Amino acid sequence: MTSKLRRWGREVLVIALIVVTIVVLMDWWRAPKMPGSFDSTPLHTLDGQTITLNALSEERPLLLYFWASWCGVCRYTTPSIARLVEEQFNVMSIALRSGEPQEVAGWLAQKKITIPVVNDATGELSRNWQIGVTPTLVVLYKGEVVSSTTGWTSYWGMKLRLWWAGV
Repeated sequence: MTSKLRRWGREVLVIALIVVTIVVLMDWWRAPKMPGSFDSTPLHTLDGQTITLNALSEERPLLLYFWASWCGVCRYTTPSIARLVEEQFNVMSIALRSGEPQEVAGWLAQKKITIPVVNDATGELSRNWQIGVTPTLVVLYKGEVVSSTTGWTSYWGMKLRLWWAGV
């Protein structure tokens, strides 16, 4: 009985290692590339603020969240982002090709979600970052990319990435 249990445990471990390797390789392959002077480029939020990623990430790590209202996976990730915002984590989001500002604001209001948003109605910002998948999460610290991931990420995964960047 114990040999079966050990063999089963080894198989689970091998499968887990394969999955982790695939996830890491996919994140590396799909990693966004921060454009040259993007950290100091002024961006305008839906609520009228002008911000720069460099300024936002200077004191503490910034979670930059690329999402879209039409993204199926984003409907599961966005509530976790909103929770981080409520808990005073440093978060900025970019709505990719989700419509005009009033449409994005309406979508957020309908979902009862409050997050800071830069509207990328044409997709130009996201193209400059070479974003090919939504959602994409990028952690910046002092204007530099510390880590990134694409696809669904848990609330705790996001918190861990922010903590790790600030260590």
